[in-house]
Amino acid sequence: MVLRQRLVVSTKTTIYVLTSYQLGLISSPMAGSSKKAIFGAITANSAIAISKFIASYFTGSASMLSEGIHSLVDTGNGVLLLVGIKRSQKSPNIRHPYGYGKEIYFWSFIVAILIFALGGGIALYEGILHIQHPKEISSYQWNYIVLSLAIIFEGFALRVALKEFNKSRGNQGYIEAIKRSKDSATVAIVIEDTAALLGLLIALLALVLGQVTGIPYFDGLGSICIGLLLVSVSFFFAYECKGLLIGEGLSVEEIDELESIINQYESVVQSRTPLSMYFGPGEVLLNVDLQFKDELNTDQIEENIDQIEQEIRNRFPKINRIYIEADEIKS
Repeated sequence: MVLRQRLVVSTKTTIYVLTSYQLGLISSPMAGSSKKAIFGAITANSAIAISKFIASYFTGSASMLSEGIHSLVDTGNGVLLLVGIKRSQKSPNIRHPYGYGKEIYFWSFIVAILIFALGGGIALYEGILHIQHPKEISSYQWNYIVLSLAIIFEGFALRVALKEFNKSRGNQGYIEAIKRSKDSATVAIVIEDTAALLGLLIALLALVLGQVTGIPYFDGLGSICIGLLLVSVSFFFAYECKGLLIGEGLSVEEIDELESIINQYESVVQSRTPLSMYFGPGEVLLNVDLQFKDELNTDQIEENIDQIEQEIRNRFPKINRIYIEADEIKS
């Protein structure tokens, strides 16, 4: 059990109730991102990247080279996500009283930029270059073997990532769950592995079309398609990270439920819309302004605040910092 120390500061019309979390005395628990999915992705991408570069060297395939760069970028991204998770778990201090939970969002945003610049950018460049100066692929067998193995390994990595992601997905669809999820590290791995698997299928299709038709341009087109896929993925992921970086709060549905909890208390005369902000996958700050009946004394107000706070914590365990202000609310 976490020790909670309560401080009550009273003025003529205002009562502030803070727990030791707000005072920065105790490091709040954070539902950490899944390292298992990240380690699985790093292992798979490292092996796949090496095999793709070998195949690209012997065959001269632009699609295979783009896929090799993609896997190398994904490997580096996994390392950056581990760095983000580690730094986000640092304890609060005077300069960072709410902790370092947002570190994971910063490093996830860096990952999105790298997917765009290194993954998508280089793939587009290689594709355009090979369309302008097409090269005949010397050996399709190398590519087919490596792509087949890569699809197997990437599929395994995606399966591990989805298994971890499903623990918090509930009954939501995958797209909706990705948009709503605040665990950006696990989401990054799911998105990366999905894009990687689609990229492998694009590369495989480009090779088959090139071999069947004898048209060398399909190899470059495949690389361009992979680049466009990665650019699209990076924009989507960067947009999702941006909201969390600049201070995204609870959903409209969750705010409505919080208001329902507050409004069921007859002692509460009026309340403002609760203010919230994510500081990590399982760290939420909540500010609530309440006006109680005039006939209630300080002890009664504090007792009501205790009950409201406990009910909020029971319903939303991720809200681990609650600041409740009892004051006169003017329209």
